[in-house]
Amino acid sequence: MDTTQRTEQQRSADRRRRELLEAADRVVLRDGPGASMNAIAAEAGITKPILYRHFGDKGGLYAALAKRHTDALLDSLRAALDAPAERRERVEATLDTYLAAIEARPQVYRFLMHPAEGSPSEQGFDVGKHSAPLLRRMGEELAQVIGERLDLGPGSHPLARVWGHGIVGMMHAAGDWWLGERPCSRAELVRSLADLLWGRLAAAGDKVGGPGF
Repeated sequence: MDTTQRTEQQRSADRRRRELLEAADRVVLRDGPGASMNAIAAEAGITKPILYRHFGDKGGLYAALAKRHTDALLDSLRAALDAPAERRERVEATLDTYLAAIEARPQVYRFLMHPAEGSPSEQGFDVGKHSAPLLRRMGEELAQVIGERLDLGPGSHPLARVWGHGIVGMMHAAGDWWLGERPCSRAELVRSLADLLWGRLAAAGDKVGGPGF
């Protein structure tokens, strides 16, 4: 097989994988954590063994969907962080971007963060094994942004990582509670979380020559 044929086969496989992920998205939007491999295969018009051939098991499909949605969320968070505005406004915009994303697609959020709420045949699915890497990835991404933009003095690298993971943990825990109970408006939650963060963020200086935060 020549290079052209291999490239065309890879493009075809990538296209088919995207189609299957789009079918999975539709089922997740409808069924949330209860989305099953059977339902996803039916939505895609294939048999379950073919779905397994592409993703291995529910964990493999979950990982692919998680990457798809996390990539999109991180792009939105970076845009909020890089917007031409005062630091406080960007902090609030970043918090609001995260909360707006989980509010707009709660079924997707619950599938990614609470997959054990699924059907009885799939209750053995390990939540922490799959959801924890998503939060760690977001924490590292935010730590990189903080490290690039803020002058935190000696020990800045480990401190940026502490802040990055701490902020993501706060957003996740507060957002999960808020999505379930709706005790206040999204704007009120954003302001309250920004107030909690603001002390050291307000005091930190921008890095010389950096993009600022």
